[in-house]
This record gives sequence, C-alpha cells and structure tokens, in this order.
Amino acid sequence: MEADAPRPLADRLRPKTLEEVVGQDHLLKGEGPIARMRAQGRLASMILWGPPGVGKTTIARLLAADSGLEFEPLSAVFSGVADLKKVFDRARARRAAGRGTLLFVDEIHRFNRAQQDGFLPVVEEGVVTLVGATTENPSFELNAALLSRCQVLVLKRLDENALESLLTRAEAETGKPLPLDAEARRALIAMADGDGRYVLNLAEELFALDRETPVALAELGEILQRRAPVYDKDREEHYNLISALHKSVRGSDPDAALYWLARMLAGGEDPLYIARRVVRMASEDIGLADPGALHMALAAKDAYDFLGSPEGELAIAQAVVHMAVAPKSNALYKGFGKAMRAARETGSLMPPKHILNAPTKLMKQEGYGAGYQYDHDAEGGFSGQDYFPDEMSDRPVFYDPKGEGREGPVKERLERWRMTRKRGRKGRE
Repeated sequence: MEADAPRPLADRLRPKTLEEVVGQDHLLKGEGPIARMRAQGRLASMILWGPPGVGKTTIARLLAADSGLEFEPLSAVFSGVADLKKVFDRARARRAAGRGTLLFVDEIHRFNRAQQDGFLPVVEEGVVTLVGATTENPSFELNAALLSRCQVLVLKRLDENALESLLTRAEAETGKPLPLDAEARRALIAMADGDGRYVLNLAEELFALDRETPVALAELGEILQRRAPVYDKDREEHYNLISALHKSVRGSDPDAALYWLARMLAGGEDPLYIARRVVRMASEDIGLADPGALHMALAAKDAYDFLGSPEGELAIAQAVVHMAVAPKSNALYKGFGKAMRAARETGSLMPPKHILNAPTKLMKQEGYGAGYQYDHDAEGGFSGQDYFPDEMSDRPVFYDPKGEGREGPVKERLERWRMTRKRGRKGRE
C-alpha cells in the first residue's frame, strides 16, 4: 500500500544516479572532488555545506549506493547520544561482516560539541564514512577536530539553468506543460531563490490548477506565496550581507549598496542595526573628507526612530547613498588606530610641563605652565609648540589626511603647521 501512496513531485523526480544531479558539476564532474573519489574507488568522510534544496541529502544517498555502502540517515534535530550509539553498534556489526556504512547526518551543526566529538573515533577507525549536511558555515559551527577528519565540499545554490532543467523534467514526468507564459516562468524560477525542492513544489501547485490558459505574471503572485529570502539574523548570512553593504559603500558603488541594503531589509534585518553600521561607515571610510556624512547617518537613525518602518527605511537608504557617493578617506580611522597602539606602548608618560595648569605655588615652582604660548595671540593663531610628552623625541604622525574632499585644505594646513613645529624644534636644539 505504501508503494501505491501518492508521492510529492520533488520525491518522484529525485535523481537515481549522481549524473542526474543538477547544479553541482564543480563537485560531481571532471576534476571535481567527488568525481575524483569515484574514479579512484574511494570515499572520504565529508561535510556538504550549502543552502536548502540543492541536493545534499540526494548526493549522500547516491554516494552510498555508488560505493556499495549501507545508508544510515540521521537528523541532528531529532537524534541524541542514544541514537548515535545504536547507529555505531550497527555499523560495527556490519564491518565485522565485511560491509561498510555511510552515516548521513542532516543538520550536523545542531549537534553540540560533545556530540560532535563522539564521531571522531568511529571516523578515525573507519567504522563509518561520515557525510554531514549543513546550511551553516562549518568553520563556526563544527569542531576543529571533526573538520580535520572531513573534507568540506561547498554546494552552490541552483542557477536559472539548473532550475529550468528541473521544470523540464517535471513537465516530462507529468506529461503536460506548466501552465505559465514565458514571463511568469522566469518569475517562478526567481521565486525559488536557488532551491530545487521549492521550485518543484511550486510547479506541483501549478499543475494542480488544471488550467487551459497559461498563468500570466500578474496572476502568479496571487496563486503562489512568495518565498521569504534565506536570511538568518544571527548566522553567517547576516555578516555576509552587512559586509557586502559596507564594502559597496567603501567602493563608492551606490547601486550595489542599495541592493544589499534592500536584501537585508527584505530578509527582516533590524533597520536600526543597519543604521548603526552606517554611522560606523561615516567615521571609518569617509571621516573628514566629508564631515557631514556623520551628521547624515545620525539624522537617518533619528528619522527612522521617528517614522518607523517602512517610511523610515528611506532615510537609511538616503544615508547609504550619501556615504557611497561621498569622497573617501580612512586617514582618521588609521590615525586613531596608531594613536591607540602608541598609548598602550608608552604607558603613563606625563604631558610636557608647559601645557600643564599651575593652580598652586608648588606647581609653579615645579615649572608647570612655564613657557606656554597662547595660540590665539600668536601670528596666524598658531604658536608651533610641542604637545607630546618630552620623552617622545620623534614626534609621531597619526593623522595623515589623503587630501580627498574637505581633507584637501586640512592636509595643506597640517603640512604647513608641521613644518613650523619642525623648525621650532631645530631652533631649540
């Protein structure tokens, strides 16, 4: 009876051989790592890392069949130490009988560190060939000891050609074309967002309509629910997208910056988190080349606080574009970093006595304030005195403006003032 039960389209179209898997040719064909293993007649333990619906489970199942290994599937969501022990015991029994086991662990990153350590002896002894699947970055989620015993293989999200080939297979399986016009078909592929299982589920809904006239783009959104973008606010995708936004601003590309901003907002990111990062960009990448950038970033944060979503998001977009088109300088960022390092290295050096206040007679006797020149009384409002500790004979330069934007005249003034100080030091020597 189970064999006659209806099966989802995605299950009916599950590849029967590795050659039928789409979108992962970089692993399965030519000089790809899995292709090389098959050619050499060996199979190493591996971690399959990739987004949902790209074939991780299918590849593991087909590798077991291709290698003549017993396929033992586990989900880290529903399994614990007792389940692992049972699997290991069965694998040892098979090994004693001359048969091998491929242990497939879905969502392997959900096992805690101690549970992950439990895999080490059985992998080292060859009791099982471990194939783990994860949507999260293994570098952050898996033990280093486990990673050192497995090869990490990265699966790609399915591109348009791969998704189109799945739809073609679906049409062959059902014996009828998808009831979509060309524009709606392209939109369907975009809605899948690289997930093969999802595109087949959408196709199955459309086949069930049993329409004679094709669905147009305008109707498609009403018939199918648009998929939420893959975005986890406390995982790697969060950091990938904010990095992309920051680097697009630094690279003066307002179009790319707006795209990554939109991606984050569409994924449900907190707009105030983005606003905080934009404030950071204003100081780190623009600085005094455009002092107004910091005011713009803070104003965008205030505007969002006042308006909320979605109206306030436009103010953040305005600030992002302002940062992207502004002249760039990291001189302030670099100078502050140098100053912090110097402060840690020099410890508790006192300021020079001539710039210390002398409110008491004793302090005056000690030379506090002696020789101080009031800069406003000097010609051009600049006295040329030194303000570093006396022990720092080589006067360091922390802030060295690049001359972009508003930093141009600042650079000229600093060069003039530094020459004056240098001449003053030589005169005292």
